[in-house]
Amino acid sequence: MSETNKTIWTKNFIILFTSNAILWMAFEMLTPTLPLYLEKCGASPFQIGLIIGILTLSAMIIRPFTSSMLLFLNKQYILFISILVCVLATGSYLLTTSLLLLFFFRVVHGLGFGIATVYYATLTADNLPDSHLGEGMGYFGIGESVCLSVGPILGVAMLNKYDFSGMFFSSALISLFAGLLLLRLTGRSLPNSEEKKSSSEPKAPPKKITFKLLEKRVLSQSLLMLLNGIIIGGVISFIALYANERGITNIAWFFFISALIGVVIRVLSGKIYDKKGPFYVLLPAGLCLMVGLILISFSTSELQINLAALFYGIGIGPLFSVLLAWTMTTVDNESREDAMSSFLNFFDFGVGGGAIFLGVIAQVSSYQFMYLLLAVIAGANLLATLFLTRVKKNQAA
Repeated sequence: MSETNKTIWTKNFIILFTSNAILWMAFEMLTPTLPLYLEKCGASPFQIGLIIGILTLSAMIIRPFTSSMLLFLNKQYILFISILVCVLATGSYLLTTSLLLLFFFRVVHGLGFGIATVYYATLTADNLPDSHLGEGMGYFGIGESVCLSVGPILGVAMLNKYDFSGMFFSSALISLFAGLLLLRLTGRSLPNSEEKKSSSEPKAPPKKITFKLLEKRVLSQSLLMLLNGIIIGGVISFIALYANERGITNIAWFFFISALIGVVIRVLSGKIYDKKGPFYVLLPAGLCLMVGLILISFSTSELQINLAALFYGIGIGPLFSVLLAWTMTTVDNESREDAMSSFLNFFDFGVGGGAIFLGVIAQVSSYQFMYLLLAVIAGANLLATLFLTRVKKNQAA
């Protein structure tokens, strides 16, 4: 069968797609509920922020080591163990009310989750035909996005019905199910090429364990993710506060519309990426993102903010999956873990650092000015896209 005619919907892809989505759902169950548990344990707002945020930091610290882990185990087993770490950490939250222990469990949770996010992406890319990588990663992101929305709702529902113990237990059990699904992965040749070595096998061991902070070959994609992370961090962190300031009620529609249009656009953008390349997706998406942010900054009604959500969803929807596919095709199979580590860490730094920076901007000026500044950053992102895609194209020529 030719590369073009190969299907993305193999057994391995379906398992990874489902398992990844389920783990994200279990993780997002804690987003609205863990702060409430910490408050119940007597944590101050600062302590709550510290314990919640330390997960991202620990994930960023462990990711540069992920490539060296292949010295000891293959990808499937590393991913399975990382999920077990998430299961144990989630279940441990309900065993104590000590803030110090909760901080420790959150660090451990971040280590497991940081490893899992890298290996889900690389294993999925390994199990996709090169000619359909963009489309496949688009679908992969859709499952994740849907469960990102379902997770908080399920977490609150479980909390209301079974209290914190039932909610934590449910999240841990769902995470365990995500891990058990991975035991069904097959080790047969991957569909990328008959001649490629199966990346589910350990790669040739390096001389020593390495800590690779940056994979230079994906610096372009990582920088674009940094800028987009700043934008996403600014929107998700402050849009509800901005809506209240403007007298806009029911901001939930903003998230629903942007998420729905993002799901649709990811499928289309993945196919365009496979046929045309990243430029033909990132350029129109960047333009729509800039328009969406400008509309947000001038919105004074639900109709206007929902129109902004439409453009924002078109703009932000395809970015992660397309940049991820572009990252995977830039490096060889043996370097995908290093590439994903750089890619995800730049994104996380953008989201976290961007929220802090933009919070300061909003405090000394206004939320409207902050969103106008984000529109300027989106414009810079657009110019960077034009420049970096041209540079990459010239390098490939």
